[in-house]
Amino acid sequence: MIRRFAKWAFPAIFSSEEFVNNRPSPLPVRFKYDAAQTSSENIRHWSMADGLSADGSMTSEIRRTLRNRARYETANNSYARGLVLTLAITCVGTGPRLQFLSDDETFNSVVETEFIAWSEAIHLAEKLQTLRMAKITDGEAFAIIVKNPKVRHPVEIDICPIEADRITSPFPSLVDTVDGIEYDKYGNPLYYDVATEHPGDSTILYSRYEKVSAEYMIHWFRRDRPGQSRGLPELLPALPLFAQLRRYTLAVLAAAETAADFAAVLYTDAPANGEAQPLDPLDVISLEKRMATVMPDGWKLGQIKSEQPATSYSEFKREILGEIGRCVQVPVNILLGDSSKHNYASGRLDHQTFFKSIKVEQTHCEQIILYHILDLWYREAVRVGLFIEPKNGLLERNGKYFCGQVAKFFWDGMEHVDPIKEAKAASNRIDSRISNLAIECAKVGLDWEDVLVQAARERNRMLELGLPTTENLPRLEKENEEMETDESDIGTGTDSVQHTTKSTGKH
Repeated sequence: MIRRFAKWAFPAIFSSEEFVNNRPSPLPVRFKYDAAQTSSENIRHWSMADGLSADGSMTSEIRRTLRNRARYETANNSYARGLVLTLAITCVGTGPRLQFLSDDETFNSVVETEFIAWSEAIHLAEKLQTLRMAKITDGEAFAIIVKNPKVRHPVEIDICPIEADRITSPFPSLVDTVDGIEYDKYGNPLYYDVATEHPGDSTILYSRYEKVSAEYMIHWFRRDRPGQSRGLPELLPALPLFAQLRRYTLAVLAAAETAADFAAVLYTDAPANGEAQPLDPLDVISLEKRMATVMPDGWKLGQIKSEQPATSYSEFKREILGEIGRCVQVPVNILLGDSSKHNYASGRLDHQTFFKSIKVEQTHCEQIILYHILDLWYREAVRVGLFIEPKNGLLERNGKYFCGQVAKFFWDGMEHVDPIKEAKAASNRIDSRISNLAIECAKVGLDWEDVLVQAARERNRMLELGLPTTENLPRLEKENEEMETDESDIGTGTDSVQHTTKSTGKH
């Protein structure tokens, strides 16, 4: 800035020949980081790096191409299909279960029962699995919350999953619109442009569009960059690896088939124009099973040695599949469905990372989908008179319901490889007051209140039938300790008694 002002104030000085000749040359650019250097060796590797924004780097054409390729790979590759199904089934399982935590226990029970009945009526678990699979292959999952009179429940709210292809702008994008999504100045979605027909349908009526309010739209995707408005397939980094695995497998199979196609080959050790009987080169003859034959003079019968599949084939597949599963936090033993090369410790360690990523995904599903649905469902249930809201009205605020304050969802538990050790650990955590029954039951997908109610029923029934209750039964752990003590006394108990007696006699 000072230099520009000086050139404007004193143009004669800066334009003189002496100043121009004595002006210092600019310093060469020096890179501090190796990755910032560009050389003949890495110029091709970094040729596709750009400075585009999150939305600028994922145009509608790019996202359409990636979606189509991810769908194709998932439909034609058993590993890709198994990977998608594993992630969806592990995340959703049999579906989320609601736990209402208001001060009125009777009211909580009514709400939970009605929500479970409504979830089963609309097949909520199945639709959540569909949305999770779409999030993996398409990069984003959309669903419209509609009023469906065919729902077999007083609350006629339903969820209709739609593909990402239908969310697009009918006209060139405006300032606050990103490919079918209109935002306010704070970045909150206002409306979604939804095509009435899929662009891939054979009908010509797909050009009609409807505006759907963001209140009745579910948009579930992973935001990898700030300012990102649409999602990319979670399998995106693995798509070239699936292609490499397919090509390598086909090449190995073709080499093995080629070697197997030749039943036998006639060859001779004699030199050209030697003593061997002349035969037509590359001639083909048919062989019959279990027959004896005589070779031409000077010729021998041999077979082509098969070199494929090589011993490194399985290792190559395992490495490729491990790299594929890494981008979606799936260990290779789960992706392969084979833990024969894992010991107990390594298998547990791999599963811990996988289960943690599943827990994060379930929490994201609750925040984006379940609490949004629960608020609308609760409002409609109150409107139709399914139940009466508590007098304190703790859920309503400014005419809207926020059930997330008094509601929680819990999912199917992750099965432990050693359930006895896990049960003992849970009991120790409860006894040491670092955990409680609600936390431990939630880990295995149970409601602690249901567990206590069922335990009370069983105890009362045992008393009615004259059976000993669980608190009167000997604990298995104490029996094992007594058995171990008895076994140790058999070997060392006599010597110990004699030693004590001798010691006492000396004194």
